[in-house]
Amino acid sequence: MSSPLPSGVARPAAVVDAEIRALLVATGGWLWGPTRERYERLRDEWVQAVREEMTTAA
Repeated sequence: MSSPLPSGVARPAAVVDAEIRALLVATGGWLWGPTRERYERLRDEWVQAVREEMTTAA
């Protein structure tokens, strides 16, 4: 499991999402070892960004 991210995500969810999609395309959808770890960090960053954007919008 990934460690929590510090508060105050610097990048918008859309930017992180684009990076996740590019990673999946580059690996053909296969996530192993360091690639899997990178994906999990990006996923956690995306979740936090979405939460912060929803809080800001509310």
